[in-house]
Amino acid sequence: MFNSLSRVHIAAISSVLAVLAILVATFASNKPNATKKATAETSASVNIPTLTFGVYTSDKPSEMYKKFKPMLRYIEDEIADRIEDAPQIKLKIYSTYELALKAFINDEVDFVRFGPASYVIAKQKNPDVRLLAIEENKGQRRFNGIILVREDSSFGSLTELRGKSFAFGDENSTIGRYLSQAELVEAGITARDLESYDYLGRHDKVVAAVLHGKYDAGAAKESTFAKYKEKGLRELKSFDNVTKPWVARGGITEEHFIALQNVLLGTKNPDVLKTFSKSLSGFAPCEDSEYDFVREGMKRSEGFFSNSEDEAAANTDTP
Repeated sequence: MFNSLSRVHIAAISSVLAVLAILVATFASNKPNATKKATAETSASVNIPTLTFGVYTSDKPSEMYKKFKPMLRYIEDEIADRIEDAPQIKLKIYSTYELALKAFINDEVDFVRFGPASYVIAKQKNPDVRLLAIEENKGQRRFNGIILVREDSSFGSLTELRGKSFAFGDENSTIGRYLSQAELVEAGITARDLESYDYLGRHDKVVAAVLHGKYDAGAAKESTFAKYKEKGLRELKSFDNVTKPWVARGGITEEHFIALQNVLLGTKNPDVLKTFSKSLSGFAPCEDSEYDFVREGMKRSEGFFSNSEDEAAANTDTP
């Protein structure tokens, strides 16, 4: 009888163990799928908004990255302290003014830091773009563009550039094209009066080309000129320009627009500002009319082209 009961018990225990083994195997085989499903559901539930900041290369791309990345990180952190679901900010550096303009006009980036002429063009192409703030340099909303020559040259005025070569910046640059061409027009110099002229893109390329004797004169922003002045350059003529605007696309959410604007207008810490620009003292509210000065300069610059062929060539790549 004992042997009979033992056999029954052993059979029962074996059956239980077999069932447990099947359950364990089933659980083990399903666990990865369950884990993957849970991970996917968690990832899907985390939807962090993103704002893309666009800028064109007025200087070397590496310099642009070093200049903008800390500032954007600061803006991102400040926004996170102000609103829920704060966005991450991504930096997009475009190789040309034209590419940055097209991307912004087509709502491919959320906010930008543009030169005044690029803003004027963007506003003309897409009236919905909105000004966030204007930069102030040492408390001022104006700064200088420079028409520069080599230190050992004999040029004493713009009129003496007749028959000489000239290096402009980008074809959409405020200083590198529009306002410098307006200055030449006022001095009686047009495109056909120059021996040659070219658009070199970045300000540093213009300065280097003049410094190395490839062109007799060129136009660049004051900060770039100052960086290379001691290497053998001098100022032939300076002229006013309005400081740069920060601009948002029309489709940006009102919450993000207000948050961005408040952060910019509230940025007063010199240590933060200095990492971006030595001359930047802060940001101020501004209206579109602030850039009428530039619109007038762009209009005057049209006189630089003495015939339709020159003008057509200059406007070939304008967006």
